[in-house]
Amino acid sequence: MRDSKVKTVGVLTSGGDAPGLNAAIRGLCLTGINEYGMKFVGIQNGYKGFEAGQCIPLKSEDMDNLLVQGGTILGSTREKPFKNQDKIEKTGLSAVDSIKKFYKKWGLDALVVLGGNGSNTTAGLLSDEGLNVIGLPKTIDNDIVHTDYTFGFHTAVDIATEAIEKIHTTAFSHSRVMVIEVMGHKVGWIGLCSGIAGKADVILLPEIPYDIKNIAKKIESNKKTGKNYSIVVVSEGAQNKEESKLDKKAFKKARAEMGCSIGERVAKEIQEATGLETRCTVLGHLQRGGSPDAFDRYMATLFGSTAADYLARGEFGKILVWQNNQITGIPLRDVASQVKSVKKDEPLVEAAKKTGICFGD
Repeated sequence: MRDSKVKTVGVLTSGGDAPGLNAAIRGLCLTGINEYGMKFVGIQNGYKGFEAGQCIPLKSEDMDNLLVQGGTILGSTREKPFKNQDKIEKTGLSAVDSIKKFYKKWGLDALVVLGGNGSNTTAGLLSDEGLNVIGLPKTIDNDIVHTDYTFGFHTAVDIATEAIEKIHTTAFSHSRVMVIEVMGHKVGWIGLCSGIAGKADVILLPEIPYDIKNIAKKIESNKKTGKNYSIVVVSEGAQNKEESKLDKKAFKKARAEMGCSIGERVAKEIQEATGLETRCTVLGHLQRGGSPDAFDRYMATLFGSTAADYLARGEFGKILVWQNNQITGIPLRDVASQVKSVKKDEPLVEAAKKTGICFGD
């Protein structure tokens, strides 16, 4: 066995589930056990489970099928302990104090958090509280700053792309405009990448406000050039130019009063503007589900295995990121409360426009 600065490690998954979570857990645990003789405690149901003292042992024999298994064997919640500092019933402890209690009770030398922006922001705050923490970048949205890749994203794009491809045949057969709504509440990376890969005519993103008149022009142009159908990919956070001028509170209220999804609204707007039959398909949680693709399997394994090496060296307070085709660790505080948005001069956006895709701007 190689030397290690830690013996017992807690592992938790937090936020939305994503393909590759179990593969990362497997890579972490097998490397830690085989190379360093570490022991792992699986914390169930994210930070909420940590607060309540919910855990299971993670052993080598538990790892057999994890590489291909979707979701997370540990369960997950969107609990934010630093925003929930009320006293916990029966214990009299705050959420954070309860986490500290179980960290000590279980004899943890370190904690590995697999999560997105919010989860790793919390991980950074726990690091500031004195816990030894390492973060791993999990999210299908690919919106964590300072990393080119987050595990789960590649599979989500594959799923969305396959759905878009299938919808092409129905759109062609019935001479329809087909709107496909994909995930992406704050950022449009899934919509951008799957829209390009799925040969969309229009892609609508949260970062690029749209004008329905410009979308109608593109669809009508397709008709004039002999294409009897159009494909429109819409991120769930897409907004028109009027909405983009609203503050956060007003925008949230407007969406609550909308009465339908953004994809359904865009479909209605297109039909009213063009007179063409338009239908909407909302992919929703399909994009999170199922087995990770090959890319997410081996990349999540690499992230997990590398995390074990960081633990052994005692390099805490960091999140592992993918930069310049390699994994490196950066301070957790550097990703706190930030998102990696699609910029208007993003090379993929420019390439899409050059190939004739409309963004409605």
